[in-house]
Amino acid sequence: MSNQLPRQVKLFGAVSLLNDFASEMVYPLLPAFITGVLGGGAVALGALDGAADAAAALVKLVAGRLADRPARRGPLIVAGYFIAAAVRPIIAVTAAAWQVIGLRVVDRLGKGLRTPPRDALIADVTPAPLVGRAFGLQRGLDHVGAVIGPLVAWWMLSSGADVRKVIVASLGPGVLVLGLAMWAVRGGEGRRGAAKEAAVKTLPPSAALRRLSPPVIAISLFYLLRMPEMLMILRAQRLGIAVALVPLLWAALHVVRSSTSFIGGALSDRIGPSRTMWIGWLVYVALATGMGLTTSPLGAWVLFLALGIVAGMTESPERALVSAATGGYHGSGFGVYHALTGVAALSGGVGLGVLFQSVGGSTAYIVSAAGTLGLVILWPFWTRSHRVPPP
Repeated sequence: MSNQLPRQVKLFGAVSLLNDFASEMVYPLLPAFITGVLGGGAVALGALDGAADAAAALVKLVAGRLADRPARRGPLIVAGYFIAAAVRPIIAVTAAAWQVIGLRVVDRLGKGLRTPPRDALIADVTPAPLVGRAFGLQRGLDHVGAVIGPLVAWWMLSSGADVRKVIVASLGPGVLVLGLAMWAVRGGEGRRGAAKEAAVKTLPPSAALRRLSPPVIAISLFYLLRMPEMLMILRAQRLGIAVALVPLLWAALHVVRSSTSFIGGALSDRIGPSRTMWIGWLVYVALATGMGLTTSPLGAWVLFLALGIVAGMTESPERALVSAATGGYHGSGFGVYHALTGVAALSGGVGLGVLFQSVGGSTAYIVSAAGTLGLVILWPFWTRSHRVPPP
């Protein structure tokens, strides 16, 4: 068996790089834009972070079910990237926080269309022993784009551009994504696609989704408990990190995420996705506790960057678990996974946002860490009482 990843996996890595280049020119500036320019608060930021993903839950379920048929994946993927490229620059002309939230939701609707079919295509064309590496590459390059975007934003801000001009400039890499995405989806059905079509016809959907339930419920609990990234940025700002440095901080975070994504993907193939993901949760407990206790800008820098390890150690194993659980129904499986984690992110984002605004960021982080510690303790018992799929 070849150890080379398929062409589509590499191309989707490049697509993710460019798309996050465009997205992350804008995303780390939104806390300052909403609170400083538009007058919003921590609750608005928590709602933005959660609603952006959760509003796409129904779209993800429908797109996932459609993506069980490989021939439908290409149009869904391209349409999803088109929506993001078209909507993102419009944020520059908004005049109220609710308008930013609305546009961000539409942007994430595009993500809802493209993500389940993209992940299903990657899972289908990749040999089973390489699935962790495949998703590690996709997530790693995604985070590389998230390094480039904030650096470009910082350069523009340092050169005299305001936040609105930076947001408009994100249109450039967004357009490039579309051409590359159309190339990436070509031949996505392939010879494995025909085999998956047959699997879909013979395996009952209910059986596939029952196998998926145990790991996805646990993963969703982690998304419910995890501190939203917008509130991570706000916490860093309140500990003394200047707004002008936030794009640099965000870029450095994604250097950590990118490098650990490659490691997390390879480790998932070696020791199993379940163990790799559990390690990531344990790391989050330690770092979130530290973020709650620190009072210095240096501590905020170090802990904020170290939190990038969590994404690198959890994102690839999560997808490998879903791929292993659903048999031929990769589309439906990834649709359920992305939808449930999105709803959990909304609930957690709003709840932790209220906590952050009412009693302070330190307490919010300690609560998040304590809840995740409970999940860490329960996971080994969960895997014994429920059949969590092997890698």
